[in-house]
Amino acid sequence: MDAQTAFLNDMSKSMFNSFQQMCDLNIQLVQTLVEEGTLAGQQVLSADRQSSILSAASTRAQPTTEKLRSYQQHAARLAADAQVELARVTEQHVQNTTRTARALVDEVARTGAEETERSIRSQQEAIRNIDDPFMRPNGEGRPSPGAQADAQRPQPGAGKEGQQPGGRPAGAPTH
Repeated sequence: MDAQTAFLNDMSKSMFNSFQQMCDLNIQLVQTLVEEGTLAGQQVLSADRQSSILSAASTRAQPTTEKLRSYQQHAARLAADAQVELARVTEQHVQNTTRTARALVDEVARTGAEETERSIRSQQEAIRNIDDPFMRPNGEGRPSPGAQADAQRPQPGAGKEGQQPGGRPAGAPTH
């Protein structure tokens, strides 16, 4: 966060300085245009003939055009300087930002691996702690209720003493 904040602060400072220079340039242009307009107005008002009025207006147009061209060049130079400054700030901070981002990714990966390992251990412990229906809590075996019923039920084909298979008494005639 500190690296990102420093980067954003430096970028905003550079952009603010560029904006301030552009505003100063615009103010200077407006002042120049007002001065030129005032001079042209004075010449037009002081002219006594119509040809003098046109001459005064045309003489003032040339310097104004040159000042507008100069403004455009200065504005283009300011834009190029601003771009260079932003590139310099970005280059200055990219290594620190990259290093910080890598550290963050490594930390997230390490934390994720630790959390996964903890979760696996917790699940394994929960599985071990489940009461096995075939085991007593002290670890001794006990038959399940179904196994007890199976043990008491006679097995097919095996008769009790004195009985034939099918539950008839021994010696009884079969029909």
